[in-house]
Amino acid sequence: MEWGAESAAVRRHRVGGERREGPAEAAALQPEREAPAPEPMVAARGGGARTRKRSPGGDAGTGLSEGRAALGLVLYLLALRALVQLSLQQLVLRGPAGSRGEFDARQARNYLEHITSIGPRTTGSPENEVLTVRYLLEQIKLIEDQSNSVHEIAVDVQRPTGSFSIDFLGGFTSYYDNITNVVVKLEPRGGAQHAVLANCHFDSVANSPGASDDAVSCSVMLEVLRVLSTSSEAFHHAIIFLFNGAEENILQASHGFITQHPWASLIRAFINLEAAGVGGKELVFQTGPENPWLVQAYVSAAKHPFASVVAQEVFQSGIIPSDTDFRIYRDFGNIPGIDLAFIENGYIYHTKYDTADRIPIDSIQRAGDNILAVLKYLATSDMLASSSKYKHGNMVFFDVFGLFVIAYPSRVGSIINYMVVMLVVLYLGRKLLQPKHKTAHYMKDFFCGLGITLISWFTSLVTVLIIAVFISLIGQSLSWYNHFYVSVCLYGTAAVAKIIFIHTLAKRFYYVNTSDRYLGEIFFDVSLFVHCVSLVTLTYQGLCMAFISAVWIAFPLLTKFFLHKDFKYHGAGGKFLVFYLLGMFVPYLYVLYLIWAVFEMFTPILGRSGTQIPPDAVLASILAGCIMILSSYFINFIYLAKSTKRTLVALTSVCGITFLLVCSGAFFPYSSDPASPKPKRVFLQHTTRTFHDLDGNVVKRDSGIWINGFDYTGMSHITPHIPEINETIRAHCEETAPLCGFPWYLPVHFLIKKNWYLPASEVSPRDRAHFRLISKEQTPWDSVRLTFEATGPSHMSFYVRTHKGSTLSRWSLGNGTPVTSKGGDYFVFYSHGLQASAWQFWIEVQVSEEQPEEMVTVALAAHHFFGEDKRSPQLDALKEKFPDWTFPSAWVCTYDLFVF
Repeated sequence: MEWGAESAAVRRHRVGGERREGPAEAAALQPEREAPAPEPMVAARGGGARTRKRSPGGDAGTGLSEGRAALGLVLYLLALRALVQLSLQQLVLRGPAGSRGEFDARQARNYLEHITSIGPRTTGSPENEVLTVRYLLEQIKLIEDQSNSVHEIAVDVQRPTGSFSIDFLGGFTSYYDNITNVVVKLEPRGGAQHAVLANCHFDSVANSPGASDDAVSCSVMLEVLRVLSTSSEAFHHAIIFLFNGAEENILQASHGFITQHPWASLIRAFINLEAAGVGGKELVFQTGPENPWLVQAYVSAAKHPFASVVAQEVFQSGIIPSDTDFRIYRDFGNIPGIDLAFIENGYIYHTKYDTADRIPIDSIQRAGDNILAVLKYLATSDMLASSSKYKHGNMVFFDVFGLFVIAYPSRVGSIINYMVVMLVVLYLGRKLLQPKHKTAHYMKDFFCGLGITLISWFTSLVTVLIIAVFISLIGQSLSWYNHFYVSVCLYGTAAVAKIIFIHTLAKRFYYVNTSDRYLGEIFFDVSLFVHCVSLVTLTYQGLCMAFISAVWIAFPLLTKFFLHKDFKYHGAGGKFLVFYLLGMFVPYLYVLYLIWAVFEMFTPILGRSGTQIPPDAVLASILAGCIMILSSYFINFIYLAKSTKRTLVALTSVCGITFLLVCSGAFFPYSSDPASPKPKRVFLQHTTRTFHDLDGNVVKRDSGIWINGFDYTGMSHITPHIPEINETIRAHCEETAPLCGFPWYLPVHFLIKKNWYLPASEVSPRDRAHFRLISKEQTPWDSVRLTFEATGPSHMSFYVRTHKGSTLSRWSLGNGTPVTSKGGDYFVFYSHGLQASAWQFWIEVQVSEEQPEEMVTVALAAHHFFGEDKRSPQLDALKEKFPDWTFPSAWVCTYDLFVF
């Protein structure tokens, strides 16, 4: 590249003494330009005020054809998208294995089908605590009988009791009693001092068979255990397989294991198998903390790698409302690990559609191959025993279309990033350090171009948000949920059209009499500068995802280097377009790969993100952001093309037609298609509420079916099918009661503020909850200790609200320090296994000198998730009325409130 040269193709060409150059300047600059061929003045539309002098060689002859450029870009992006899709569909590089010593997906599927045939496996239910545990122990015994004599297998069934606080979902405290863990230790015959842990959970949410979350992971672990135990190779370290029975209870079983089990002290690293979708590739989306040697272990061993530090940093930012056992092992065990999860087809995650037949056998095979290889690698690694020596540092890691993983230390990444920044500084600096008469116009036009680009991006975001808000206000939100192309046609085209429109205005009215090639150079440089600023910012903040910006600088700079002379002498013709797009192949292909992952994960989440967040605004913003990135190195084409009129008309037409169709309700959000269901999630809780006063008298008692829709549309699509569910039965908040006086299963009240309460008869579960005050005593430190006892079903929620003049200072839960939930109330999640003693606990209330009569209001909600108690005739009748494109999850519960 001619770094310092300012050729006629890269500088401004003007007519005589027009605009900024006087006659003397024009004469002084003329010898530096190539001798221009005589060319007539071209009159601008709308009058003769605007003219343009073409650069040597004739811009008019070499400018990009609008049709050719638009078609080329569309075909280019479609081809890249097809390549991304091809790489995602290639789950394994060979068929299912079956030979000795290899993972057999057919055997794992057999395990999976047996586990899911048991049905939903809610913690505390016989299905979870007896039937699944019995099946696991039977299979482990068969594996033990077939194991090689060089190994020793030990099995333990743990039933821990404990409590902890967590800042997930705004913060709450968890208490568990007598839940179940099945633990298997595979070690050398002579024993081992260190171990690696593999973790899955066999419990499921209520009313879901839980094939992907997480029965398939437990099936994979059983098969990995079988293969490893029959191996004739003796390992250096033990491998502990934890089949935990209470993960859906917000990570309780893993906490019970890592804080109480005697084998926990042996563990130096772990692998956690999870799911946020059904099938596809399992993504490594968390590693560490620090301990870069674990990433290297995955890189060295995994046969079908799929990993991204981008996913890790996005997940750990907290914008995805989810968490895994990884947090427990990290925070309570101080153990580093690897977190993997299936992410495809999250539409049916935690629904009745999460069945074994929806998980491709190739998904099971690739997961098994990877877990087997990584566990075997860690069990024979010298680093496991001395992992503390390799603790410090983070890794930049990303897979290349599932073929291999690139990984390097983050400090090396920072050096690379700043070297790339220096290249940009050199490239732009040499242009800006030319004599003043050569650079004055360039500097001004560069910063004007930067401003125009930022304005175009900002206005495109504002435009799609205006559309999204309007769509939400008229009740057509989520129209793209079942038809993703609708979001592209509506918000994507609007964003692209707005960007092109702003730049077209700038080209027509500001950059008058300016060479197209010069403008192409300016806006290429602007895009380079923007990515350079992004690279510096991300690197300075210590984010490993900065490597993306480095890629988006390095490859365009290389492309510029090779195409500079051709562009200088021949302009932007067909040859330039082809080679320019080829040079951008790597950054555009990789960012489309990441964009797929973003939409694959976030689109289903927006269907269960609550009633307060407009999903159209979120999706429109994400799409606009993606368009900004993808447009960055294509903006210069707007200035190189002869016109943009037909492109703008086409984009505006597509957007307008889609907008009208969406407004008319042509695209229904949900689907009951058996091949690809996308159901609307609804919770139905038949509840009886009882409110007591300070003297224990009942002051209010009612019953109804409490209805919560988990997306922004509320009940608008349900009312035509079930007229009794309408706005007249909207639930009203009991202002004096904690969490508005309703039986929240989890503290998600801040996400779901629209709910309905349909009057119904009282419920009378056999295992009814009982709550009583055991004692009330004054402590030496001037607080009041209230000791309570509660009995009831396997799942209960306890809420506390302090009155004016009172504060909750201590309690017997968690680490002793009360943790508030969002809104200021206190939330305790309780569960127990098959058998449990009465739950006794105390709270201490600090009161002011003028002690009020009423110190605190408490409430206990009891949730009946299985057996006959979970049903009622009215609940069953209402559930049957719901259309087949919904997934109503229904159970019986009670709510009892007391004042002390």
